[in-house]
Amino acid sequence: MPSNLHQLTTKIVSLSKSGFITTARKLFDEMPHKDSITWNAMLSSYSQLGLHTDALSLFHLMRYTNTKPDHFTFTSTLNACSGLGSFRNGTKVHALIIAFGYQCYLPVNNSVIDMYGKCLDPCSARKAFEEMGGSIRNEVTWCSLLFAYANSGQFSVAFETFYEMPKRVLVAWNIMITGFARYGEVEMCIQLLKEMRESLCCFPDEWTFSSLMNACTESLDYAYGCTVHGFIIKIGWSSAMEVKNSILSFYAKLGCMDVAIKEFESVGLLSQVSWNAMIDGYIKMGNTIDAFHVFQRAPMKNVISWTSMIAGYARNGEGEQALNLFVQMVRSCICLDEFTFGAILHACSSLAVLGFGKMVHGCVIRYGFQAYVYVGNGLVNMYAKCGDIKGSSYAFNEILEKDLVSWNAMLFGFGMHGLSTQALQIYDEMVAHGMKPDKVSFIGLLMTCSHAGLINKGRLFFDIMSSLYGLTYEIDHVACMVDMLGRGGYLVEAKELSSKYSKKDTVEAKSSSYEALLGACSIHGDVRMGVSVRDDLQHSVDSQKDMGYVLLSNLYCASGQWKEAEIVRKAMVDQGVKKMPGYSWIEVKNKVTVFVAASLPEEIVISKDLKSDVDSRHFNGSCLSAPGIVWVMMMTLPKYYGEIKNIELNPVSQNTCETAYFQVKKGSKVISRAYWLNGLKWTIPCKLVGTMKFGIRTGSGGANNMPLGQLAFVGLEE
Repeated sequence: MPSNLHQLTTKIVSLSKSGFITTARKLFDEMPHKDSITWNAMLSSYSQLGLHTDALSLFHLMRYTNTKPDHFTFTSTLNACSGLGSFRNGTKVHALIIAFGYQCYLPVNNSVIDMYGKCLDPCSARKAFEEMGGSIRNEVTWCSLLFAYANSGQFSVAFETFYEMPKRVLVAWNIMITGFARYGEVEMCIQLLKEMRESLCCFPDEWTFSSLMNACTESLDYAYGCTVHGFIIKIGWSSAMEVKNSILSFYAKLGCMDVAIKEFESVGLLSQVSWNAMIDGYIKMGNTIDAFHVFQRAPMKNVISWTSMIAGYARNGEGEQALNLFVQMVRSCICLDEFTFGAILHACSSLAVLGFGKMVHGCVIRYGFQAYVYVGNGLVNMYAKCGDIKGSSYAFNEILEKDLVSWNAMLFGFGMHGLSTQALQIYDEMVAHGMKPDKVSFIGLLMTCSHAGLINKGRLFFDIMSSLYGLTYEIDHVACMVDMLGRGGYLVEAKELSSKYSKKDTVEAKSSSYEALLGACSIHGDVRMGVSVRDDLQHSVDSQKDMGYVLLSNLYCASGQWKEAEIVRKAMVDQGVKKMPGYSWIEVKNKVTVFVAASLPEEIVISKDLKSDVDSRHFNGSCLSAPGIVWVMMMTLPKYYGEIKNIELNPVSQNTCETAYFQVKKGSKVISRAYWLNGLKWTIPCKLVGTMKFGIRTGSGGANNMPLGQLAFVGLEE
């Protein structure tokens, strides 16, 4: 039996090293007897291949057996925790190490320090370092502690540790240079390189110069980058693969694709990093076509290649391509990671495809990433933007170690859905958990207060943002405040606030606050202030923007000044300003169709269905075109029968209001029927995105007011 066990263990290691990890696991599961060596072989295989989630799952499975873990077990498991950045699991493993008495083993202690460093907890790393005692520390121990400080950005303490080291080896120098490089501190990197060369204790290698180029990339400093590139060529390190990749990444990320292409073509043996750098460079320029051409040419595609393309499509507004590529990735049996899920969830959010998003959520659970904060944040955002606030809340609660982005996403989700009480409760919980709100948090709070009409609460948040948290106001904060005050009828205060901050702000900031104020004037019918604001807007910002014209036109219409509204519309045409059409979308059978005003499929059939009803009301609409009849049905009849746009606000009868309500309801159903006529059935659920609430008076006394109704405005705009 021992001989057979040894042979099977050797076979597991061999299969894993050959890339057949699934076959190795199958063989492992079929073994009737396993000892600690067998478990360690499988654990280390997972850890070395970067399958850290599988390694942790296997370790937990091992704990349920009678097999006692040893120092090899803990080293592999700690490496998995480090790879995942899982502080929670890492501390549990550390506790087990102490319980089993392995804290005196040097490799285990080094792994503990490394784990805390990668989990951004240098204090715990230092504590583990001090508990070791000076007699058993080696160069790896010192470098692990140094990495913990450099990785968390604590460079003052990192320098102290660096100069305390008994011997400053090359790895230590590279850790310091890499740490500063990640923050784009080019000058510090160069200073360290000079010190290294002057000390004569070691000489720079390809990792040193690669980090130096990466520093130039992070700082986006083209001049420094070219200088460093020239220096690398001069001393003869330009042919090293790592250095070539960093040079290629530098030019690609700075948008110098001509130089990047030359560097790319000059590389003899292209590595996966080279191909990925070119893909990333094109994507950052918004050129997804050339990025995809490079992606297709790449002989080998890893998870980074696929994820870069998916993220590129999502960021550049090509969500459908991102979804299609994700499906291809799954079919290609590529192992997905947390960044892949983050990218595809962003695409689902932008398209509001709840069905596809739920499918991705299922994949997340299957791969075991539901507790990862990056993936969890994507799920919270996706569900909120797709209209499923319960799903968003569930995903939020599943995140074990929430960061500020998690809290902000949930805050925005509740605010987006008009749930002001829950949004403010999330803010209170966030502060109670020791999270310090940032500028994004206050945008969500001010937006929530604006939509809920919580004027005083909004004023308080605007005040403490600066006085308590020391944050400076930006475009969106001022625009939210102006919008909130304007909605509440405090137009003078809103204008004063807008004028105060617009003096020193950019054109974009002025535009946002002025447009919010102009919209408020339209709501309250204050034509005089509206005209004044429009003049300020026209003189301060780009006259080619359509929003100012549209808002002023709406203001005139709301106050019954139709001639003035026509003059504004004519001026808009004369200036060559084009109104960006509003659009809506509908999801049927997990497929999203986007369309603009009056762009209805099967409009001829729909118009025939409505024509008889329009004629029966003796309304002057029977001679309209097909789209025109739909327009009359959806907009003119409700205006005619009810008081949605009744300028005189004359009281109307109960029967008239009921007629208006049911006409609107029927019009809403017509939109869904447009898709039914394309081969769908009424039983298939259609999700209409976008509704407009309205109320109708039924008499001067108001005793028989109808309840608040909802008009689905898919595809139509006023």
